[in-house]
Amino acid sequence: MPDIQRFDQNTRRSRAVVHGDTIYLAGQVADDKTADIAEQTRQTLAKVDALLASTGSDKSRLLSAQIWLSTMDHFAAMNAVWDAWVVPGATPTRCCGKVELADPDLLVEIVVVAAR
Repeated sequence: MPDIQRFDQNTRRSRAVVHGDTIYLAGQVADDKTADIAEQTRQTLAKVDALLASTGSDKSRLLSAQIWLSTMDHFAAMNAVWDAWVVPGATPTRCCGKVELADPDLLVEIVVVAAR
């Protein structure tokens, strides 16, 4: 049975968990909660990039993505940033929906699963 590796763990969560050749990331959000949806999406995806790199992977190895928006009014602007970021020909499965995020100033949260 493969070992389970946990990255940046505290009492509530791990930012990343690796089991075998699969990497599971916790939901990532922007640091600057005053930024608009495009900038919050860029910051969030930069965190995804950094976590994937720390676990031995990258965005070309994405398997799935869940994108949570505070309002679907942000869908087009978020997609513009996402489409520029994602690797052509290596797009993951994806869902996107409106949810009430933990902090009302957050506009987007992204959860991904990737292969190592």
